Amino acid sequence: MDSFDLYISRKLPLISLTSAVFIIYPNLSCLPWEINMIPEESYPLYFTYFIYRLLFFWGFIAWLIRYNLKKLPTAPFRQRLGRNFLMTLATYLVFLGISYTVSRYGIRTDFRGSTLISQFAVSCVLCTVIGYISMLYTRQREKENEIERLRFENLKSRCDALANQINPHFFFNSLNGISSLIRKKDDKKTLTYVNQLSDIFRYILQSDHKGLVPLREELEFIESFRYVMEVRFANKLDFSIEADEREKDTLVLPVLSLLPLVDNIIVHNRIDSECKMTITIRLDDRGELVVANPMHPKLTPPDTNGTGLDNLNKRFELLMNKQIRVEHDANAFRVYLPLK
Repeated sequence: MDSFDLYISRKLPLISLTSAVFIIYPNLSCLPWEINMIPEESYPLYFTYFIYRLLFFWGFIAWLIRYNLKKLPTAPFRQRLGRNFLMTLATYLVFLGISYTVSRYGIRTDFRGSTLISQFAVSCVLCTVIGYISMLYTRQREKENEIERLRFENLKSRCDALANQINPHFFFNSLNGISSLIRKKDDKKTLTYVNQLSDIFRYILQSDHKGLVPLREELEFIESFRYVMEVRFANKLDFSIEADEREKDTLVLPVLSLLPLVDNIIVHNRIDSECKMTITIRLDDRGELVVANPMHPKLTPPDTNGTGLDNLNKRFELLMNKQIRVEHDANAFRVYLPLK
């Protein structure tokens, strides 16, 4: 679909001609009476002036509309009206001078009448309204395009986030956890592990249809993830989750916000008998969700693409118009997630 100003530009001759006919309609309606008031030999000059008036307004309106579209694309209504008034006043004075000169040669004109003033005034307002409507339409289209772009970026960011989180390492590690439990012949724990793992993948797959979710959903998902990780690391990984029950249902955040943070902690830190890991998830006084952990860097840097936090930040910008905050020192690493 063409933009409004492009459509006006294409149809400008027809629109300006229609507007000019509308403007000089009083002269058209009075034409039969005025013909009876002038001698017959003055008909050619009178009709020549009449056609001149029509062509003048046709060209003036076309020029003023184009001026509004090209020179005042974003001007507010008052500024636009002021500019158009000055242009119209200058054009009116030119037309008035021409009409006065013509009248000296015996051609009947109405340069002293109020009709001419009202015609220029209507032309000014009409062109101002057309230019202003064009600006409003353009802004609306830009907003729609921006919304569409954000929606596309949101989907792309979510797909990137999912691609970074559901990776073969997580899948194979989960299978290794099942194998370990089966070898231990702990049927009850194995069944619980499989159920929790099923909940994890169900939540991840269903997240494609969600944007913002209640904090409770994310924490319940982390509870399932927590069990799988505690089995994998043989109780060397622990979680401390503190959140008010009422706020869990009122506060929201982008879906799958906690998974990349927990996964980031596991990937970048040693978790063994010497370096046990406790991940703390809590709400602070500013209404932010804080995910913190002690720093136990691996001796060998992990093989990652380093986009986990970037993808998470992009999703917060797209869905909440806010950014996450990251703080760290030699002892601890903290990520602050804004909620609403």
